[in-house]
Amino acid sequence: MKTIILTILTLTLTTSIFASSKVAKDERLCKIFQEKAINYKKTMRQDAYAIQTLKSYKQRAETFCSK
Repeated sequence: MKTIILTILTLTLTTSIFASSKVAKDERLCKIFQEKAINYKKTMRQDAYAIQTLKSYKQRAETFCSK
């Protein structure tokens, strides 16, 4: 019985640690991609590749910021 309880507690603790580290990672990536989009827009060329790159940065920022 003690083994089962210990296993359940270990799984719960492990899950909470991974969940909190994922939130921190998402917040960090949100900030990174927001900054990338702002900085890239200041100096970007006006061609299809540059426009798609900016869209990609904005899309990634939106993805990580909405979590």
